[in-house]
Amino acid sequence: MARYTDAVCRQCRREGKKLFLKGERCYTGKCAIARREYAPGQHGQGRKKVSEYGIQLRAKQMTRRYYGVLEGQFRHYYELAEKREGKTGEALLAILESRLDNTVYRLGWASSHAEARQLVNHGHFTVNGKKVDIPSYLTKPGDVVAIAENSRQSVKFKTVIEATSARPIPKFLERSADTFEGKVLAVAQREDIDLDVDETLIVELYSK
Repeated sequence: MARYTDAVCRQCRREGKKLFLKGERCYTGKCAIARREYAPGQHGQGRKKVSEYGIQLRAKQMTRRYYGVLEGQFRHYYELAEKREGKTGEALLAILESRLDNTVYRLGWASSHAEARQLVNHGHFTVNGKKVDIPSYLTKPGDVVAIAENSRQSVKFKTVIEATSARPIPKFLERSADTFEGKVLAVAQREDIDLDVDETLIVELYSK
């Protein structure tokens, strides 16, 4: 399975925004963008006029990187969003939010999307009582996502859950700390998604 393996802090610096790709480190003074708030590379500090296409591309790249999705899969999600009712951009974000790795991250069971993806790959979660180890699995309203029985007492999960306990849970999800379960209550709405991006720019880019 293809995935990005280079330094993730470069992605935040390239987009000029925190994408919280390294979990708790992003909230400290060690965050790369906090120390070097300019794009990486030899010409990163140069001032360049950005074209309309460039603005649209940055919106798409930032969204893709935030969710940890490569180009081919991102385009597939866009095509799915086009077939749904309502605004295509909002439907695209809702699809990305429904990925199992993102659901795990939103429930506070991982400190970053990358960690959530790894934990799902290793079989630490179930959906409706069945083990699912596919990060791109799309959850739907009514699904119950839970930490697998044999993973609940691991030091890893106890540490992560303690570190993320203060993180707010979005309205479209529900978490029970006692049963190690979370439930998808509804399709994610735009106002509940905290990604600072203008999704209409992505639609304009792909509509060309």
